[in-house]
Amino acid sequence: MKKLIETIKNIWRIEDLRTRLLITILFIAIYRFGSFVVLPGIDSANLQALQQQTSGGLMSLLNMFSGGAFSNASIFALGIMPYISASIVMQLLAVAVPTFQKMQREGESGRRKINQYTRYLTIAILLFQAPTYLINLNNQTQGAALAPGLNWTWFSISSTIILAAGSMFILWLGERITDKGVGNGVSLIIMIGIIARFPTAFVQELTTTLSTPGAGGLIKFLFEIIVFVLVIAASIILVSATRKVPVQYAKRVMGTKQYGGARQYIPLKMFAANVMPIIFAQALMFIPMAIVGYNTDSASWVARQFMDHTSLLYNIVFVILIIAFTYFYTAITMNPQQMAEDMKRNNGFIPGVKPGKSTANYLDTIMSRIMLPGSLFIALIAIMPAFAGIFGVTQEFAQFFGGTSLLILVGVVLDTIQQIESHLLVRHYDGLLNAGHVRRSENSAL
Repeated sequence: MKKLIETIKNIWRIEDLRTRLLITILFIAIYRFGSFVVLPGIDSANLQALQQQTSGGLMSLLNMFSGGAFSNASIFALGIMPYISASIVMQLLAVAVPTFQKMQREGESGRRKINQYTRYLTIAILLFQAPTYLINLNNQTQGAALAPGLNWTWFSISSTIILAAGSMFILWLGERITDKGVGNGVSLIIMIGIIARFPTAFVQELTTTLSTPGAGGLIKFLFEIIVFVLVIAASIILVSATRKVPVQYAKRVMGTKQYGGARQYIPLKMFAANVMPIIFAQALMFIPMAIVGYNTDSASWVARQFMDHTSLLYNIVFVILIIAFTYFYTAITMNPQQMAEDMKRNNGFIPGVKPGKSTANYLDTIMSRIMLPGSLFIALIAIMPAFAGIFGVTQEFAQFFGGTSLLILVGVVLDTIQQIESHLLVRHYDGLLNAGHVRRSENSAL
């Protein structure tokens, strides 16, 4: 505890890091405040039907990702998921369409163009999803949530604009957190929305299990907590796991044909794509809900299966998408050919492997071997809520019992800790994962 307090003091001593943390907290507070601001013309006292709809199934996941804003009919009801969907489409276009491939190779300027097109596509998705959300809101509450005498046409137009603006404002907050805060802005906003639902889910599960007659309820709850901790530990190990490939940086010894140099390593992560495949796969799984208008009664059997996150068909498709996006996202972010070229340019080579194409093939083979078990394991954790539901865990708490929510929490927390740790280490302080005492050099100005 003493070391933790000392580490917090070290963080507070660094002015730049302190400013970034305060900015991040401010923007998160704004986001949470907006989640409770109800759309104009909506009576929040008559939203019980909408809240009941979002208490189970895939709707509960959508509500969790929005931090409860969906069930509150908030101005942030659509959350950040439309932007995630647009990002998926743009990344697919960057692989398949030559024009976008060219943009991607243009460096920073190309990245800005792709980001701009992603925002335009996000707005288009919002203009489709917002009216669907309003129609579902009206149907679920049977018009009781609307203020008396409210003109539906005017309400639909104005609320569509407000919902679209609210989601774009969340995106802006995420970008500001990335630029001015501790980084990972969009992922951090998703994480905050998930954490906001955890206390309610925990209390609900505790109340339900303890209401069981005898000591069985308490034993069951303790067993759930043990398994919950084990799943968290497994997620942390998986997300952090790396396979180190030795790289010998060659330097010709003067006057000889021999090479020397210190052996270094390329840390290839078992799950290099981190939580992005999970977010992308979950965003695609929300599409059937948007198509049928959030209404399971009029949906076909297949659509109802996709709208139930505990169904067999949903989980099979979910696993396939996670594996596919793991390979896809890793191929985009970690190009073996580019890594081999950079290594050759810096006079580096892997012992026993020829530089150039052979090195690229070797790295590609290693990445493929470690990605497959990593993606399968992460997919298993992602579908854990379905198994938790079978064993009687309440649906609210089961969403944290593995699943998308837990993986996002673990991945984002680890990334954020690494961001903070980098600031500490640059200024000769121990990171959050170390002791927490000050490591001053003789010439340090701190």
